[in-house]
Amino acid sequence: MSTTIAADPFSASLNAGGSSAAGASSDAGSADRFLKLLVTQMQNQDPLNPMDNAQITSQMAQINTVTGLQTLNTSVQGLGAQFMQMQALQGAALVGNEVTLQGNRMAVNADTGQGLAGFELGVPADAVKVEILNPAGRVVDTQNLGALGSGRHDITWDARNAPPGLDYRFRITATAGAQTVATTPLMRDQVQAVSASGSGLVLSTLFSGDVAYGDVKAFN
Repeated sequence: MSTTIAADPFSASLNAGGSSAAGASSDAGSADRFLKLLVTQMQNQDPLNPMDNAQITSQMAQINTVTGLQTLNTSVQGLGAQFMQMQALQGAALVGNEVTLQGNRMAVNADTGQGLAGFELGVPADAVKVEILNPAGRVVDTQNLGALGSGRHDITWDARNAPPGLDYRFRITATAGAQTVATTPLMRDQVQAVSASGSGLVLSTLFSGDVAYGDVKAFN
């Protein structure tokens, strides 16, 4: 009675076990099955046509490569879990604090009477204008900031003479020669709660609702 052994015992092990069994097996178990199959193959090889060293080396390299990848995958998963835990702790510390997000709401401090906001310029601008709008969309004040470089800039508005308690907005207009410069309005918001999702950390804010942790421009 003859015994037939697959030319590649490691491939035979994967096919016989199936993907679910392979996923559940430990690295040590996979290596043990491979060695048993390799020994069986060598015991039942054709004496007139034995396996050469290159075949044995190739098959051993396969099990070493897969074992290494499994170990690396486990390490990466562990690092990912630790990163999420660290991010959650950092996010929890933000509850009750202010952050800067993309948006055009002008935050007015009732104690100081100052309105605070900001914006980003994609490229340098020759002329930058800030318009403050009331809830009806009417312009109540204008600031001409002149020429500014690219990057982030802060806005401070004296709101002491403006009616308090209103939801003020602002609008940025920037030009370089005859060209309009791209602007991104930035507003202050307050973190109310923090939660984790499959894609990362989510901050629940007072005015902007739920925003991704990565969308925060600055921590105030």
